[in-house]
Amino acid sequence: MPLSDDQPHTRTRLPVAEQSVYQPSARRSRPLRTLLTVLVVVTLLVLAISIANRGKQPGQSAAPPSADRAGQSGQATPGTPAPADTAASGQEPVATTSHGIANGFPHTDQGAQSAAANYATALGSAEMFQTAARHTLVATVSDPSVAADLQTRLDQAYGPATATAFGLDAQGKAPKGLTFVSRTVPVGTRTTNGADTATKVEVWCTRLAGLAGEHSTQPVTATWYTLSLTMRWTGSDWKVTDFSQQNGPAPLPGDQQAATADEITRAVQDFGGFRYAR
Repeated sequence: MPLSDDQPHTRTRLPVAEQSVYQPSARRSRPLRTLLTVLVVVTLLVLAISIANRGKQPGQSAAPPSADRAGQSGQATPGTPAPADTAASGQEPVATTSHGIANGFPHTDQGAQSAAANYATALGSAEMFQTAARHTLVATVSDPSVAADLQTRLDQAYGPATATAFGLDAQGKAPKGLTFVSRTVPVGTRTTNGADTATKVEVWCTRLAGLAGEHSTQPVTATWYTLSLTMRWTGSDWKVTDFSQQNGPAPLPGDQQAATADEITRAVQDFGGFRYAR
């Protein structure tokens, strides 16, 4: 039988513990708990940073010292070369040339190495296969007191037999339609015995040599060798007094497809060489 609205309604009162589950205050407690968690995490991070920076000198970087900074202290890891032996010095290259060859190198160990790198490039160039150009080049890089002897030795080294081996004529010219390539790239230098007025510098080089073009029977190849140059300070520059050469050290060839004859020809014509200085 349905109850009328005049009759009293029955109310159900839950226990206090069960009421709290449904009260809005319970939902408001979660943001408060999240805020407290964030504050704890931030406090821990600040504490960790403070501990990490404790004892650090002002201005000191948190990063470990680099090889350059280690080199400034004069210390190097045992068994490894000092950074100064392998890194660029930061000195500006020389600004003067003679017959296209850099000159006016400073009277320092690095000046001698810079001179040797540039002279190695010149002595391995295509101009060495042409008599007049070779004589000018040798006179430019050699000490006047030994220039005649060095010229005789290099005339024999770059004589007709060498020209023929590279597919050139007696004047050092390439066949029609082909481009002769002879370009030496210094990879590194070192002084093996130095003195104030004389020193010996070894230049580790790679050399591109051959005939570029279609139907070439002497394709351009890369070789590795070390050129040893004895240098003398003449009072104004370093000059060559003696030289010798040995093969290698040669790295393993990379897994790379060789360029076509046309690509090599364009590269030689489009990419110029460099002057070198440490």
